Amino acid sequence: MRRPIRLRLPLLLVILAAVGAVLSASAGFYAYSRALEQSLATGAGTLRLAVAALDGHLARYESLPVLIAEQPAVRELLAAPENEAARLKADAYLKSVNALLSASDVYVMLADGETVAASNFDGPASFVGENFRYRPYFQDAAEGRRGRFFGLGTTSGKRGYYFSAPVWGNGAVTGVVVFKVDLDALETSWASGEFEILVTDPEGVVFMAGRPDWRYHAFERVGPDERSRTQEIRRYAERPLPDLGVAHGRSGDRTLARIESDGKLRSFVALAEPMPAAGWTVRVLVDTAPARLQGIAVGSAALFLLGIGGFGFAAFHQRRHRLAERQRAQNEAHEELERRVGERTAALAIANGRLEREVADRRAAEELLRRTQSDLVEAGKLAALGQMSAALSHEFNQPLAAASAYADSAAVLIDRGRLSEARENVGRIASLMDRLSSISRHLRTFARRPEERLEAVHLATVVADALAIAEWRLKAADAVVETRLDAEVEFVSAVPVRLQQILVNLVSNAADAVEGLGDRRILVSAAPIAGGRVRIAVSDGGPGVPDAILPRIFDPFFTTKGVGKGLGLGLSISYNIARDFGGSLSCEKRPGGGAEFVLVLEAVEAQTKEAAQ
Repeated sequence: MRRPIRLRLPLLLVILAAVGAVLSASAGFYAYSRALEQSLATGAGTLRLAVAALDGHLARYESLPVLIAEQPAVRELLAAPENEAARLKADAYLKSVNALLSASDVYVMLADGETVAASNFDGPASFVGENFRYRPYFQDAAEGRRGRFFGLGTTSGKRGYYFSAPVWGNGAVTGVVVFKVDLDALETSWASGEFEILVTDPEGVVFMAGRPDWRYHAFERVGPDERSRTQEIRRYAERPLPDLGVAHGRSGDRTLARIESDGKLRSFVALAEPMPAAGWTVRVLVDTAPARLQGIAVGSAALFLLGIGGFGFAAFHQRRHRLAERQRAQNEAHEELERRVGERTAALAIANGRLEREVADRRAAEELLRRTQSDLVEAGKLAALGQMSAALSHEFNQPLAAASAYADSAAVLIDRGRLSEARENVGRIASLMDRLSSISRHLRTFARRPEERLEAVHLATVVADALAIAEWRLKAADAVVETRLDAEVEFVSAVPVRLQQILVNLVSNAADAVEGLGDRRILVSAAPIAGGRVRIAVSDGGPGVPDAILPRIFDPFFTTKGVGKGLGLGLSISYNIARDFGGSLSCEKRPGGGAEFVLVLEAVEAQTKEAAQ
């Protein structure tokens, strides 16, 4: 009976080895697939953040050329280009705007393309005297439209995104204002990331990249027509734009790209998202090597474990026939276990070191997130100011037109000797000027960067200022605001400008909610609650917030408004400001329908209020 058993044992081991090889290969492929899917999910999130960061950065500056085009210094220069005093005044104004907004360059051109004033007028690479009529942004503005363009500066050699706007005079375009935005800071943040991030233009040329050696290379094969168009508009000056050597391919629904980097061929899965407004395509390249290595490691481990099982099975049969060999096999197994424990201990030590490094990286990322959140707060205010521009133009034009009419009437009344009626007209003009001064004062307070130190803030004053700033939106929605501030509520612990920003966001959202409804009332209330805190609520009778999206209402970039009507940052910024105050912001349902946003802050004790006063 022993011979058949010994003959069957090698055959059984061969079968087990074949099965083990198949299982280990399956385990390795599964591990590779899971690791790659996780990397792709993280890469997709990185892609969304990169696109949102670029969109947000460009949105901050898009409306500025239109505002600059309305400035007296620019209009006076274009009316008399040869006037040296007007030129110096315009140069000084553009330089101050450039320093205030941390832009790359700001300059003004005549209708023939000649630059007559620039923020770098006193620099070695001054634009004054240069002619950029071949640039598309000039051609668009010269035809009365806003222009957008990205490329290398032919004079400065620096990359940038250009916004342009026409300057109108007597029904015709008399000049063009150009605002150049620097993109280096965003690109620098990509260099230390887990993935390769790059931006290509419509011709497939890499315009921005975390790797400097990839810039100004063709990611996709560029045809003669595209190269001719790029050279015609001199997007990249005189650069040759060599090919990056990308081998494109597909695997199912995935786009593959193989690129030779650092002397070796690397394989990536390319994730892409277009930015139609900017004319770009943002790509995140996910390296497949880590997932491949993980698949190999898992497959090897599975093969090793299956091998251990096979040898154990063979030892089990051997032990049935020879007691001595069974004892020896037990000793060998014990030694193998000790060796594996030693390897596992070493592996745990390595994992612990890796975890400590990840903790340090996470802390650095959290610090970067805090700085980014601070920048988003300012971005939210700039976006709000941009949305206010049209309404503010109406708010300023009406009093100015009325003041002009009153002044003309007063002159006629004085000529006729009707001095008392003329004095009444002068009083009306003074009242209109007070109105304009009040609007300007609120905007200056809202736009400045606030101090971060908490202080005792008079709630009624902040509510009044916030409603004055949001007045343009309330008028547009034909909404009526009612305030009910409890007499016991006077001071709260906050930063005045940031608290004002929360209230402007909440009141503006309420105006959006009630616009077009029969009941367009908005209630702003404040009352003390337990624990020495104050409950501030902004309520409306709109459609309310559905239960399905209520948990995500304060997420960054989440919005229920249509495309172009909001970035989805207002509530997220307000939520984080409330937390910085040591308070909270939540959304509740009103019993009669609609939404109620509740801000809870610390009340200030009596002695603190006296000190603050």
